[in-house]
Amino acid sequence: MSQDLFEYSKKKPILPGAAISSAPQPGPAAGESGMSEAPVSSGASNPFAGIVTLDELKDVASECRRCRLCETRKTVVFGEGNPKARLMFIGEGPGRTEDETGRPFVGRAGELLTRIIENGMHLRREDVYIANVVKCRPTVDGLGTRDRPPEADETAACSPFLLRQIEIIKPDAIVTLGNPSTRFLLKTTEGITKLRGTEASFEGIPVFPTYHPSYVLRNGGDSSPLKKDVWADIKKVMAKLGLPLN
Repeated sequence: MSQDLFEYSKKKPILPGAAISSAPQPGPAAGESGMSEAPVSSGASNPFAGIVTLDELKDVASECRRCRLCETRKTVVFGEGNPKARLMFIGEGPGRTEDETGRPFVGRAGELLTRIIENGMHLRREDVYIANVVKCRPTVDGLGTRDRPPEADETAACSPFLLRQIEIIKPDAIVTLGNPSTRFLLKTTEGITKLRGTEASFEGIPVFPTYHPSYVLRNGGDSSPLKKDVWADIKKVMAKLGLPLN
């Protein structure tokens, strides 16, 4: 199955509706599932705490000028997916293709993430929610030629949008992709190599760190030994959500 994550499938992805639906589902009694039902709280200091829908939040983000990234962006890449998704994927920031289209994870790394979701997890991409820590593309020297991780002040300025997204969506699990999103949510300086493979928690929500798809592509792609690690991490997410592994 791990190989399937890196190959396109001609089969239509199987949608386990009961596993991803926002409607109440039969399952373990409270306290037995390992899922927290406590509300997510990003603190009273979040300037967007009064916004109650993702559409409203997206409208505010589209006009944002909270940091220098607004000066070089083409589009604000807010995020997309099911507003009641049980599963969120969170990366660091948009790349060139995302900046041009306004959609997260639609470049080569996004193609790999989509294959993981559809071929590996047997979900549809539109059933999960995909976002980034920062909503505008960070590039070296603001020249728009080479991507870079967001700076600390850029993350501080933009992260209230992500925190409010999490509050509104209330996912049952989060997959952080790479160092920036993992370090931000878990408030750590440890690297992804040490953190992946172990379940963590953010405001009571299980968090599963794994490698960013672009890192896998840069380190062998289809032949990368990292794909086994990613698949091992994804299987833990599926087990937590009660999704079938075959």
